Amino acid sequence: MTREQHVFGRGGNSSTRSGSPAPYVDTFLNAPDILPRHCTVRAGPEPPAMVRPSRGAPVTHNGCLLLREAELHPGDLLGLGEHFLFMYKDPRTGGSGPARPPWLPARPGATPPGPGWAFSCRLCGRGLQERGEALAAYLDGREPVLRFRPREEEALLGEIVRAAAAGAGDLPPLGPATLLALCVQHSARELELGHLPRLLGRLARLIKEAVWEKIKEIGDRQPENHPEGVPEEPLTPEAVSVELRPLMLWMANTTELLSFVQEKVLEMEKEADQEDPQLCNDLELCDEAMALLDEVIMCTFQQSVYYLTKTLYSTLPALLDSNPFTAGAELPGPGAELGAMPPGLRPTLGVFQAALELTSQCELHPDLVSQTFGYLFFFSNASLLNSLMERGQGRPFYQWSRAVQIRTNLDLVSDWLQGAGLGDIATEFFRKLSMAVNLLCVPRTSLLKASWSSLRTEHSTLSPAQLHHLLSHYQLGPGHGPPPAWDPPPAERDAVDTGDIFESFSSHPPLILPLGSSRLRLTGPVTDDALHRELRRLRRLLWDLEQQELPANHRHGPPVAPPP
Repeated sequence: MTREQHVFGRGGNSSTRSGSPAPYVDTFLNAPDILPRHCTVRAGPEPPAMVRPSRGAPVTHNGCLLLREAELHPGDLLGLGEHFLFMYKDPRTGGSGPARPPWLPARPGATPPGPGWAFSCRLCGRGLQERGEALAAYLDGREPVLRFRPREEEALLGEIVRAAAAGAGDLPPLGPATLLALCVQHSARELELGHLPRLLGRLARLIKEAVWEKIKEIGDRQPENHPEGVPEEPLTPEAVSVELRPLMLWMANTTELLSFVQEKVLEMEKEADQEDPQLCNDLELCDEAMALLDEVIMCTFQQSVYYLTKTLYSTLPALLDSNPFTAGAELPGPGAELGAMPPGLRPTLGVFQAALELTSQCELHPDLVSQTFGYLFFFSNASLLNSLMERGQGRPFYQWSRAVQIRTNLDLVSDWLQGAGLGDIATEFFRKLSMAVNLLCVPRTSLLKASWSSLRTEHSTLSPAQLHHLLSHYQLGPGHGPPPAWDPPPAERDAVDTGDIFESFSSHPPLILPLGSSRLRLTGPVTDDALHRELRRLRRLLWDLEQQELPANHRHGPPVAPPP
């Protein structure tokens, strides 16, 4: 090996029969099971070297079937097909090989590792008792590992998704994503290169089907979808929390799983042989799977904010109608509990509190928590502002005394949200409503002295049409109309006449998925007892599936680890 990269393969460095150039090969091997580009060894300036098999190439490393890139150390045995066996030496290190190298390679095409297979190798030198103890330790251990063979993959993924959809057990909120990530990790580390894209596609479809079924169940329970005669009643915060918990959990789990999958796909792309003709197809399959997971996140987000805003719709009007200055009652200060707030504000704040508790319980990504409340505040701002605009047209509503009540209600809501850690988001999305109410709170004598240009400057968040609407319907008293100073100049008359005074609900901020690494913890022992119990159950399920393939007289139960 004289170059940094050395390729073993069959054929010469000439054109193929089709006219396309043959892949470059450093060492030619003639055997029926050697591929034109069989495997590549990279030996950089510093050890260790790396060996990577080409897709579908039978390669063994120290007797074990090699499916992915691995480190190559002095003394290691590299089997290419069934006819070639090489020992790697590196004169730069002066190191020696293993004391007992496994000279006989495993048969190419052997079954990939599952719980039993992983501990049944006859070439590793372990006795039957030692292998049984190792298997027992794996089945009951807390190491974050889940081994399976491709033939058991569908049953395993289906069981994880089914249990998550049914809400079975007491798994931690991100438990399903953790278990599915272990499946992805096993495929990326242990199984052949083309397996990961297929696993991701199957996993994404199972999650999408489970989520779509849950959305249908929730929709079927809504009063408007019942037969005629069933009255539609507003959802209470408690009821909406119960309904949305499964969707919020799927949103949280799918978000973390998508981040983890993105990391593994990038690793796969870096590891793969760029001359592999199937690489583009693999990456395309991975992109399709990630698009499905993206779709699940989008849909669960949309459904969650739909039911939350549906609940808010019936509670928000009280912010315009209720009087916080009830007889004998003192206004609560910042950080007050929900029960201390004026009665008219409690229903709306109750929805916000239920949503905040739900996102916390489901361990939703902080970026999605912010965007959830951003959408709720966007809806609240638009709904209240539109109601404020509409109600000022037909009856006395734009007057200082009513505006002070509304301003006080908004301030109390803002203080409560500030105490809940949502103050900055609320300030951003309530800006236009707050500006409109501030205008109505200006004392009449001061307002009469203002001009259109000064009011436009001081209330720039309002459109010309909205500002003109508020001024033209402001209650100045019997027989008093708007002063001429409030008339818009000719340059803005067209914007006033054609502009819409109502806010559009379709201009909501787009959902931006979180970037960065996954928050799943897949290193170190599994400390959560419920997650450990589920991991043990799945390992034993895989053990049972392996045993069912054996003749009846060869089957036996999983070994029991000896007491420490």
